[in-house]
Amino acid sequence: MSFDNLGLAEPLVRALTVAGYSVPTSVQTDAIPAAMAGADLMVSSRTGSGKTASFILPALMRVMATRTAEQQQHAQPQGQPRTDSFDGPRGPRGPRGPRMVPQGPSVLVLAPTRELAMQVAKAAGDYGRYVPGLRVATIVGGVPYGAQLRALSGPLDILIATPGRLLDHLGAGRLPLGRVGMFVLDEADRMLDMGFIEDITAIADALPASRQTLMFSATFSGPTGHLAKDLLRDPRRIEVSSQTESHADIEQRLHWADDLRHKNALLDHILTTRDVDQALVFTSTQRDAEVLAERLSEMGHQVDALHGGMPQGRRNRVLDQLRSRRLRVLVATDVAARGIDVPTISHVINYGLPMKEEDYVHRIGRTGRAGRTGLAVTLAERRDFGMVQRIQRFTTQRIPAATITGLEPRTPEPAARPKPGFGAKPGPKRFGAKPFGAPGGFSKPFNRGPAKPSR
Repeated sequence: MSFDNLGLAEPLVRALTVAGYSVPTSVQTDAIPAAMAGADLMVSSRTGSGKTASFILPALMRVMATRTAEQQQHAQPQGQPRTDSFDGPRGPRGPRGPRMVPQGPSVLVLAPTRELAMQVAKAAGDYGRYVPGLRVATIVGGVPYGAQLRALSGPLDILIATPGRLLDHLGAGRLPLGRVGMFVLDEADRMLDMGFIEDITAIADALPASRQTLMFSATFSGPTGHLAKDLLRDPRRIEVSSQTESHADIEQRLHWADDLRHKNALLDHILTTRDVDQALVFTSTQRDAEVLAERLSEMGHQVDALHGGMPQGRRNRVLDQLRSRRLRVLVATDVAARGIDVPTISHVINYGLPMKEEDYVHRIGRTGRAGRTGLAVTLAERRDFGMVQRIQRFTTQRIPAATITGLEPRTPEPAARPKPGFGAKPGPKRFGAKPFGAPGGFSKPFNRGPAKPSR
């Protein structure tokens, strides 16, 4: 199937061709026609599967259809006076000419982070490059209100926002939402994890009841499923893939480290290998990201940090340097790295393990993109044993353990009684070669995860 077969308008197909896309992915094949037909959607699709285009392309179709409908509505029969207060696309005419009147968007997209919102905005600009006069605005935290007010003034087609800042503008009466015909929640589970449930509900209450709602999430269990039940009407469920897929384009490795010094030595060795094109190194906290980036910089790496505590301007500059290949290594936290789509990232390195198992899937999905292969390396200390087990149970895959010649761990690889589905027979719990409670062993397994990341 090609994009021509999905019923997209010619300007969008032409933009996709210019961008180098000719064949839709599985999620695009399923979601685009359903969204264009007006159905509410619950979509699960892994990172890197092309989900952004699966809602931006229908959104652009919605924009063009809304424009046509509004033009027909405002068209006046010849010889009859106008009955509305508008004089052209800029609004009513004042003593000095047309005044800009906020009209609000016809499509609203919510994203959990600034980086993901910027990525969605870029996709809207790329795929809508041949839509005449397309107006896209991005409303996120860390940007001066003045610039955002200017972006919200006058006609607007697509608004992409993070929930908190959007609610600020909405509460101040600066943002009419009566034109919204399509409401998209991207990475809804992540927004709920970040505590945005009340903001999302308040925003949804301000939208027309007749809107179409598209919800994208890694999972629809628990609170995310309850939110979907509240916001969607007779939704169509599309599940293209899950966390259990094999990630065929991504090789996964696990290196056990004796201590921090050993882990640093493993990281240094990996980053100096020739097959590293660009590497994304994950830490658990903002401070860890800054400290590690500084150490790697002193070693001569082209490196910078990216985390939620940085000003938006600096974050944008760091991402631009990564995309332009002026950075070879980026050290980031989970929240800051959401939405990074750089095909030349060849390595993802888990220097600090994630707080949640599903974040591991999002992390490694930053490599192996656009038909390339990637390597995901996890550097784990013995205290990380519990999280490693939970990740393996969540993905239903064992991460193969590996060693580097000259950097082998001094202590044996941790082991525990296999869980159902891993194919091994039950046996006594062991940590290395000694049973729990034996001399030199542990009375219970370490299950102390990394510190909670700061957002």
